[in-house]
Amino acid sequence: MAASWRLRCNLPLVRYFLGFGSGRSLGLSQGAAAWTVGRGANWRWFHGTQLLQDSCEPPCGCWDLNSGSLEEQSVLLTTEPSLQPADPIKILMPSLSPTMERGNIVKWLKKEGEAVSAGDALCEIETDKAVVTLDANDDGILAKIVVEEGAKNIKLGSLIALMVEEGEDWKHVEIPKDVSAPPPVPKPPAPPQPSPQTQTPCPARKERTVGTPPRLRLSPAARNILEKHSLDASQGTATGPRGVFTKEDALRLVELKQMGKIAEFRPAPGPPSTLSAPVPPQPTAGLSYPRPMIPPVSIPGQPNAAGTFTEIPASNIRKVIAKRLTESKSTVPHAYATANCDLGAVLKVRRDLVKDDIKVSVNDFIIRAAAVTLKQMPGVNVTWDGEGPKHLPSVDISVAVATDKGLITPIIKDAAAKDIREIADAVKVLSKKARDGKLLPEEYQGGSFSISNLGMFGIDEFTAVINPPQACILAVGRFRPVLKLTEDEEGNPQVRQHQLITVTMSSDSRMVDDELATKFLETFKANLENPMRLA
Repeated sequence: MAASWRLRCNLPLVRYFLGFGSGRSLGLSQGAAAWTVGRGANWRWFHGTQLLQDSCEPPCGCWDLNSGSLEEQSVLLTTEPSLQPADPIKILMPSLSPTMERGNIVKWLKKEGEAVSAGDALCEIETDKAVVTLDANDDGILAKIVVEEGAKNIKLGSLIALMVEEGEDWKHVEIPKDVSAPPPVPKPPAPPQPSPQTQTPCPARKERTVGTPPRLRLSPAARNILEKHSLDASQGTATGPRGVFTKEDALRLVELKQMGKIAEFRPAPGPPSTLSAPVPPQPTAGLSYPRPMIPPVSIPGQPNAAGTFTEIPASNIRKVIAKRLTESKSTVPHAYATANCDLGAVLKVRRDLVKDDIKVSVNDFIIRAAAVTLKQMPGVNVTWDGEGPKHLPSVDISVAVATDKGLITPIIKDAAAKDIREIADAVKVLSKKARDGKLLPEEYQGGSFSISNLGMFGIDEFTAVINPPQACILAVGRFRPVLKLTEDEEGNPQVRQHQLITVTMSSDSRMVDDELATKFLETFKANLENPMRLA
């Protein structure tokens, strides 16, 4: 910055304000003085004092900073101070969902040295649910990126970047000593290059000593039969999967022994022991066979080779899905109820809406029917809080959406208060954001009831796993034509084609018993088959 000031005061007072008496240093070198400015120093403070006056002339004995002369002494006061390292602002890995324990840095949206304003997007973080943008809380400069793009499994609270305030030296910011070094960005392992000098070591085979039974893989039942009848597995042939000697193989040997075609197995005496001390004999009952051998360890990175495999890294979303589904099936008592619904009236209403350029799907009608039914039966609109059921005042429907990274359930908030067109618009927006990984935490956290529809994949019916802490999930199959015998207006029998859809509700028996689940499906069926109830 450029400065043109004139200080009118005595020399001791100037020295006081410039820091000679307060620990600041004024270094004089070749007629120049440099002032080291600490954090928060600001020249505008001097500008507002009575020390700065432009009416003073050099002969009066004060400093003229325009010419750099103090009568016979020439002193230059530098107004572009050398900045001391500033205390940085730490940016830590935040918790962006209730179940998040670690996060991945997908992409940095700001570069080092770039100015940042409060609310600016700093980076994209992959949570256990989606990819979320981390926004800045303060103004400043992004001084140091501690965790690079592509880093995975960063613990919550770990340092990922440093910021400084505007005007501070960002190039010489140091990582605080109390912060551990960032984890290295994982790199895909390079495939091993075979060479004539080095070959992949293979585990050496243990040669069987004389008199020792062959180390075959035996099923427990086969081992029992062989020991009981003093037979050896090497006398027969293993026909089980992966070379396992099965019970049937052992019974076949027993039949051959009874027919006199094979004799009892008598192990040959082994070579004399060379040990100095005798080994105490181990008590055995007949022949003893080892447990089934563990399959040989596979070596990754060798395609089309026997006994090898390819590791597929699991995303955070899939890890959480696996954990929650396992927890749900092992801790939640599931009960199932199935019903067939006639979609004839719904399809007719849908065709009429299409003529008016209103595009809705059958799934939108199903969501609306479920929301209306939950409003009519609040006993199903509950969640489990660990001690008992908790009734929810709002009907929030979670709709399962399949993405490349796994299944996620964005929520239609207050679905009972929305009409069919509003539900259709909300489903389209949330489904696109889910597939793009742009869902906000509040758009997929919570919910009181879930719907999973696999009808578009040609599935007739299926059962779904409850999404805790919710009480129920409705599994929807495809609608299909079915011929049914009915009566016309005059009572004459006739065969008519109906479009049926099968729905299966999985319910938590701790909150929704079989009677309540049955009544819910009956009411849901009536609402879906009469679209006028959904208006």
